[in-house]
Amino acid sequence: MKLAYDIKDKPKFGQLIIFAFQQLLAILAATIAVPSIVGNGMSQSAALFGAGVGTIVYLLFTKFSSPVFLGSSFAFIGSMFAAFGGAASAEAGYAGIILGAVFAGLVYVVIAIVVKVAGVKWIDKLMPAVVIGPTVSIIGLSLAGNAIGDLTTGKVMTEVTEQVIENGQIVDKVSLVSAANPYVCLICGLVTLFTVMICSVFGKKMSKLIPFIIGILAGYVVAAIFTVIGIKTNTLSLQIIDFSVFKGMKIFAIPDFTFISAAKGLSAINGKYIATVAVAYIPVAFVVFAEHIADHKNLSSVVNKELLEDPGLHRTLLGDGIGSMAGAFFGGCPNTTYGESVGCVAITKNASIVTILTTAIMSMVIAFFGPFVTFLSTIPNCVMGGVCITLYGFIAVSGLKMIQKVDLDQNKNLFVVAVILICGIGGLTISFGAVTLTEVACALILGIIANVILSRKKDEAEV
Repeated sequence: MKLAYDIKDKPKFGQLIIFAFQQLLAILAATIAVPSIVGNGMSQSAALFGAGVGTIVYLLFTKFSSPVFLGSSFAFIGSMFAAFGGAASAEAGYAGIILGAVFAGLVYVVIAIVVKVAGVKWIDKLMPAVVIGPTVSIIGLSLAGNAIGDLTTGKVMTEVTEQVIENGQIVDKVSLVSAANPYVCLICGLVTLFTVMICSVFGKKMSKLIPFIIGILAGYVVAAIFTVIGIKTNTLSLQIIDFSVFKGMKIFAIPDFTFISAAKGLSAINGKYIATVAVAYIPVAFVVFAEHIADHKNLSSVVNKELLEDPGLHRTLLGDGIGSMAGAFFGGCPNTTYGESVGCVAITKNASIVTILTTAIMSMVIAFFGPFVTFLSTIPNCVMGGVCITLYGFIAVSGLKMIQKVDLDQNKNLFVVAVILICGIGGLTISFGAVTLTEVACALILGIIANVILSRKKDEAEV
């Protein structure tokens, strides 16, 4: 892929700010979604600040040569629930999620040391293109449901009551759903999607480099028009953007950093709780390790450089692991390399490391400014859904491109690819208590096993 900006290129200052803002928009929804899902008073602003810190740590360890942003990891959501659930108090839970991130980070440190000693040749043997290609595709395809679900969802919520039968009795269950008509949301999402595509394909100069910003603004304007009409006519089904969040907004506010709450709960930490947190976090770290390799293989194909060799897998692992610790210290969420960030690099062809660094700094700075964080939080799901169709789609296609040189006329290769795609798309997951192997991890593990078995059979036949 020919890049508009290579890793060491430095865009002009004005362009740099715009490019960084675009990266921020690409990773924003997922980064602030994790603390929202986990709850327990976790701060979205703090998570955004922590993601910026984690990304800077990662860039330092990788010698500023791997252009990807680190954001809140969805893989550890179950672990975070376990940390809060087993804690004596909310403050102790905050201490637990920092401790858990340290445990997960140490797993990466240990693996990094092993890789430094043993090298990365075994990675290529264990995970050749026939394995890693379809796995990268699964990373994008496994997120497809999220993008499509968001495409018909707005920010204004309404209560819906339904009757369900529990223990033989009819019980009223109240749930929150998008108030806007799904077709109205769909229009906003499609406006965003087609604006991004048209700018990326037919755009000139800057418009070709910032298709996401233009697309999001276009979708936001359409959503705002529908919302204003809905408010004026008292029609709830047209209201997509929740403008009420701007009421009582502070101009400047210090985020509720995790370490502040955690310090109050240290006295409640005991050996049993530490063991609970360790069991919840450590196995998941091994699962995320597999996704770490897939992400970096994908990014390598985008930037035309083998990142597992230079700066080296040991450095990317250390950056990811230590970055997770640092990010969780401030925001509570362990970080991981983001597919959305890789997709943004691929579509815009902007791999400038300075852009990623500026994005990290920008995410830390805006975490203190209420109006900016609030505005970003009002971007409707449907608008981000339109963007994510392209981001996740590019990840899926990048994986398929890796398979192009694989001979699929051989049944051995055909079976390996088939197993990974079907298990991944089918959503195969395996749970061991609080630990869940994601569909990406399950597909990769089964693909590796299939490839090892079938390759051995081939080798025996040749002998």
